[in-house]
Amino acid sequence: MKHLKTTALAIGAAAALGSAGAFAQQAGDWQVGAGWLHFSPQDSSQPLTFTSPVNRQVPGSGATVGDSDTLGLNLTYFVDSHWAVEGVLGIPPKFKLSGTGTLGGIGELGEARQWSPTVLAKYYFNEGQAQFRPFVGLGATYVFYRSVSLTPGLQGGISSQIGVPPALSSTSAKLDSSFAPVFNVGAAYQFDPHWGVSFSVSYIPLKTTAKLTTSVAGNTVATSEARLKINPIVPYLAVTYKV
Repeated sequence: MKHLKTTALAIGAAAALGSAGAFAQQAGDWQVGAGWLHFSPQDSSQPLTFTSPVNRQVPGSGATVGDSDTLGLNLTYFVDSHWAVEGVLGIPPKFKLSGTGTLGGIGELGEARQWSPTVLAKYYFNEGQAQFRPFVGLGATYVFYRSVSLTPGLQGGISSQIGVPPALSSTSAKLDSSFAPVFNVGAAYQFDPHWGVSFSVSYIPLKTTAKLTTSVAGNTVATSEARLKINPIVPYLAVTYKV
């Protein structure tokens, strides 16, 4: 009987240890994730300013950036049970720019796709075997834009500002690229040794300058620019899988 009790206690202890370690996140672990990535700009803008042929502002002009959703992807490597390095990349979301103030009557001004690959250093609270683990993160992103286009309404408005018939001119735009810090907080929950879910919120203090070039018959007749603070809040809800 004493031998049976000893064996039962040993089996129970082994089972408990196995259960405690079932969800363990430890050095060398890799985790992939995919899910809903939302960008909510907390934006503001400077007036549209012509830089040539003369330097002047368009009084009361402004712009606002709309929200956008996309598919996010992330890959996480655990340096140990608390520290991890994570890379995040989403399908480039499309942002629409709308006029405010004296540009409000134009409505939509243009659109662009934003690329923002991000690297985060993250610290996970609680022990590695815990199912629920809050975390904080700090990192950086490199933001650049592609597929930038302007609406006919904005192009016509710019032409009227410089006294050129809209039918004879065209305006193109580029958005400056930049590095920006990323502040991140969230929590992860592990359903079993492999599958889990993660939710985080990031804040990115981000600004850019839209540089516009107006041409007639291939010759530049005017340049202008508008400075934008985008400062998005970025929630990310992902399903995760530990390899």
